[in-house]
Amino acid sequence: MAYNFLRGDRDQPFLLPPDLRDWLPQDHLAWFVRDVTDQLDLAPFLRGYRADGHGHPAYDPKTLLGVLAAHGRPASG
Repeated sequence: MAYNFLRGDRDQPFLLPPDLRDWLPQDHLAWFVRDVTDQLDLAPFLRGYRADGHGHPAYDPKTLLGVLAAHGRPASG
């Protein structure tokens, strides 16, 4: 399916430090969260999005779930 998501490019280089892997040690929780969210079946999350790719792009549910898992609670508004 062609979901229209704003993707977070994990391999995108930064100005300083040049790579996200330079910021965090290999045993950091962020890498574990990333690995777990990559293995999850997110079909229930995807049902709320148009599968034809039309409309304004949304943030990738995998990325948002990773942020939520890393911080432990949703932001309050």
